[in-house]
Amino acid sequence: MQRHPENPISIEMSRRQILKTAALIVSFGTGAIQSEGDAQIALAVPSDAASGSAPAAKPVDPGLVDSFLAMHPDGSVTIYTGKVDIGTGLRIAIRQMAAEELGLSTDRIALVEGDTALTPDQGSTGGSTGLTRGGLEVRKAAATARDVLLRLAAQRLQIPVEQLALVNGRIGRAEGSESKTNTRVPSKDIPVSELLSDSARVDLKVDFHANLKHHLALQVIGRPIPRPDIPAKCTGGERYVQDLTLPNMLHARVIRPASIEAKLLAVDETPLRGIPGARVVRVENFLAVTAKDEWAAIRASRALKATWSDAATLPGSQDLEKHVREMPIAAEETIVERGDSAAGIRGATKQMAATYFWPCQSHGSLGPSCAVADVRDGGATIWTSSQGTHHMRVSFSKIFGLDVDKVRVIYLDGAGSYGGNGNDDAAADAVLISKTVGQPVRVQWMRHDEHGWDPKGPQQLIDLRAGVDRYGRIVAWETEMWVPAMLGPTGTIPLLAPAEAGIAQPSGQWPGMIAQNGDPPYLMQHLKAVAHRTQTTPLRPSHLRAPGKVANTFAVECFTDELAADAGTDPVTYRELGLSDFRAIDVLRRAASMIGWKNRPSPNPSAKRDGLLIGRGIAYTHYKQSENYIATAMEVAVDPASGKITVQRVTCAHDCGLVVNPDSLQNQIEGSILQTISRTLHEEVKFDRSRVTSVDWAGYPILRFPEAPIVTVALIDRPEMPMLGAGEASCAPVAAALGNAVFDATGVRLRAVPFTPDKVKAALDKAAREKASPA
Repeated sequence: MQRHPENPISIEMSRRQILKTAALIVSFGTGAIQSEGDAQIALAVPSDAASGSAPAAKPVDPGLVDSFLAMHPDGSVTIYTGKVDIGTGLRIAIRQMAAEELGLSTDRIALVEGDTALTPDQGSTGGSTGLTRGGLEVRKAAATARDVLLRLAAQRLQIPVEQLALVNGRIGRAEGSESKTNTRVPSKDIPVSELLSDSARVDLKVDFHANLKHHLALQVIGRPIPRPDIPAKCTGGERYVQDLTLPNMLHARVIRPASIEAKLLAVDETPLRGIPGARVVRVENFLAVTAKDEWAAIRASRALKATWSDAATLPGSQDLEKHVREMPIAAEETIVERGDSAAGIRGATKQMAATYFWPCQSHGSLGPSCAVADVRDGGATIWTSSQGTHHMRVSFSKIFGLDVDKVRVIYLDGAGSYGGNGNDDAAADAVLISKTVGQPVRVQWMRHDEHGWDPKGPQQLIDLRAGVDRYGRIVAWETEMWVPAMLGPTGTIPLLAPAEAGIAQPSGQWPGMIAQNGDPPYLMQHLKAVAHRTQTTPLRPSHLRAPGKVANTFAVECFTDELAADAGTDPVTYRELGLSDFRAIDVLRRAASMIGWKNRPSPNPSAKRDGLLIGRGIAYTHYKQSENYIATAMEVAVDPASGKITVQRVTCAHDCGLVVNPDSLQNQIEGSILQTISRTLHEEVKFDRSRVTSVDWAGYPILRFPEAPIVTVALIDRPEMPMLGAGEASCAPVAAALGNAVFDATGVRLRAVPFTPDKVKAALDKAAREKASPA
């Protein structure tokens, strides 16, 4: 048996060895099962991981059971999934879903993720589809395998399949079953390995309509089983892509210009003479240095003298809202239209309007992006923490002229990603340099690279108008938003390295489904929401966690609070009157109850306490208007002297249907809340006419540990309901709840993030002047 150091599950064996100890991948006939001889032993035989060639015997067709699971002689199982765990807990949750159908404990299941040579393409890990697609497909493959194994055992034992159960790799009598007619039933159960023979291979297709275990019979799903990756991450034993080394590997740093779209005019390599092994790699405007160790590469990148042209292609972030309104429009999109909103607003008792703005934001991964590539013989092996390894395999083969059958992309943990950060760009850097120098190359970005060059969550501008009746109830509503167009192939984020090297690649931009939740979830007669899709955006856009939904919910839910305040109605009561879905009302009431909500209108008449202004706020969202139901309540303290906001408590009621692992889900919700508080209080990408200027933690601050509030989460488990993804949805109402709490405390409405102390103090001072001036 051989194991490659970079892929410890890879094995190579003879057929005789297979029959003794090897992994068994279940393959069965697509037609009727005639006998247990239709079962087939197959073996995934990955070649040397560094060669980039795909294993010939391991299927990756997402329609085949073999592609998803391998059953071993001892009854344990290996699961293969194209989805990857970027900190969401998929490694345990997918094990739980498979274990439920196979009658195993999770510690008897190994998992291989995001290796294009071994795992089926289940799409990129985004949009909270890790379990709703990735896990569900694995679960159905496991259920398909279980059903066929039970039928094989029933044929051998000559008893009805209904009397059998698969438990811990063995098939025996189901609990409570009795043999009525067959006296040949053995007293002992049968190991699964006895049902798998070495006969002619025929493939079993996944039955995507397979009967899954009834929710009342679940034993593994729904349990808070600890994540297997946490101990190593807590003790320093986790192996990240940054830790990967290969024989003969070079370390590289890419040198990018001071100005976006600048051209490389000249390079002076003279300063590198004192750095042993340092080498310059230049392909048109792409510039990098390589060395045998990382410190030498860093020294070389700092010493190299490059001359660039000037470029001033950006509008600057100072007046970005004005610039957005003037951008050319690529398309007009009607999100929803019901009734006649314009006439409804004109005929209403009162009309109100407001504008909300969300700035460009960085992904802010704590560790800068890193990737390793080994390009040779027309193929490549790429190690990356990308969320889309299969997509990368196809796109990189086209961009860099590689044989797609010789390209292998292997996922390794990175510092965390919240959508399309710099990971794919670092991988493209590594591929281009490795292809140029003919050796394995590790590219490590620096902090200024990550903040300066990662694709950004783009700016959003939202105009809102509403008409209310004499009771303050919403009659008509209009949302008008300016958001980047989705141009080019799905997922298109043009990469830096090919662009700089003059290599053709798909053009376009893909900020994610950024117009969702721009329409309110409340009942009203007239409603219209439109998106002006801008042709361009100042900085390269990408999907950033809950893309678009955070900003849109911020606008919609804060404006809803404005209407409630104008009507003199309690914010929770006001929302309840516009809801009919019991799941929506349930989360709203629970979040309010947990924070000790008292029925009254905003702002708080008793806000002052120990020199601070105290307020509470709430926000609700039906994520994408079709997924999770979430309500978030907050209590904040505002220091009127400095403008500093302190979030003291947060409560969240979360309904995503079936909960697979409540502990992992709670981790995700808490992380989403804290990250979005950070985005609301602190985060904004600053840029001038030439470049991003917020390229360090001082220029782009994030939430710090002392600022973290007490977070209480109520998980509403509905195992009878379909499972909904939950990796990002709880981000959506956070900014709105915070903004509403600040209004409750101060009587001042903040309509643009971040809520920095200077901005808050200026708003408070302006409100005080207006109050003091004569009418």
